[in-house]
Amino acid sequence: MLRVTTASLCTYCHRMRLLLPLSASSSTVISTGKRLENQHTVDSLYELSVDIRKVRKFKSWVLCEGSAYVSETADVLRDMGAEPTVITRILETHPEAVLCRPEDVAAQKDLWVSVCPNKRELMSLIEKFPSSFFTLIHHSNQQANILYLQSLRLNKRIIRKLMASAPQSLSQPVERNQEVIQTLREIYLDMGGDEGNLRVWLQKLISQNPYILQRPAEAWRDSLGFLREQGFTTEELLSLVSSLRASIAELQPESMHQALAYIEEVLDCSKDELKQIVIRCPAILAYSLPTLFERSQGLMDVGVSIEQVKESPNVLELTTQIVLYRIQKLASYGYDVCRGSLDVIVGTKKDFEISYNKLHLRQQRPLFNPVAPLRSAEE
Repeated sequence: MLRVTTASLCTYCHRMRLLLPLSASSSTVISTGKRLENQHTVDSLYELSVDIRKVRKFKSWVLCEGSAYVSETADVLRDMGAEPTVITRILETHPEAVLCRPEDVAAQKDLWVSVCPNKRELMSLIEKFPSSFFTLIHHSNQQANILYLQSLRLNKRIIRKLMASAPQSLSQPVERNQEVIQTLREIYLDMGGDEGNLRVWLQKLISQNPYILQRPAEAWRDSLGFLREQGFTTEELLSLVSSLRASIAELQPESMHQALAYIEEVLDCSKDELKQIVIRCPAILAYSLPTLFERSQGLMDVGVSIEQVKESPNVLELTTQIVLYRIQKLASYGYDVCRGSLDVIVGTKKDFEISYNKLHLRQQRPLFNPVAPLRSAEE
């Protein structure tokens, strides 16, 4: 009798687990730390096909908040053209979105629509950067910054990139961004730039590095002032700023001084030669001394000469492991890098594959002898 009762009870419990949704069958006994989950939040997310287990694993604290606006958040996303599957993905990757008040989300929606009126493009942006869209603090700062950037006649695509990739830049007071932009304008004109091309130059900088507005104006002045002291012309400075993707403001004068001094010593070059090396390989300014030492020493260890590095300084952009791999691969086809040019190993993986394939084909294809007798297929 006991066995029958036990078996019946187990069967009943199993049937109840199948009939109840995942949230109802498990959330009542699950707690995060010492806090119980909000049953209404769990059920609402479950109805939207959100993977509750994924939310519990990575952001379980969201399920424990007392107030949540799951259906309201979903309605706003749906109103912007989001498909059900897109809503599910957004709430899975950024579940804290349901904690935002509906009126705040609606105001954010209006702000983003003003820059991206196309619904499909807007939802694509939000799906990729949900945390940026649901960053609702300092909304008035965001609004003021967007109006300021629009007053500069910057392309909407550039403003969208800032909103998505660097929302912190738009959350800071507009006065700070105005100061940075004004500093960049002064620097550009001081370096010989034309006022008519200023907008294009600013757009290029922001496109290359959307975080430039987060660097204080003093950092730009210090970094460029140091390079000017090293003898770089205005045209060369403009080239360096563009080549370094506007990250030059993140470099400290002291670290750049150490990098230049090391390269000057290890390559035994003059000031003019050093300038040309930096212009051809601006990344040198951003590398730490240990990195430069490791890479230069690695080249010397395999027999690369100082003159070769001077002629192809971009080789310092590659890690020692990549350099060794490429040298060995070329050596298997009879090419001795130490006796030739380093240009064949510099560049991206795609650049190297092109150089490698050319050498490979050259080895496979024998030279054509015009006076040799032709052989028939039968021979």
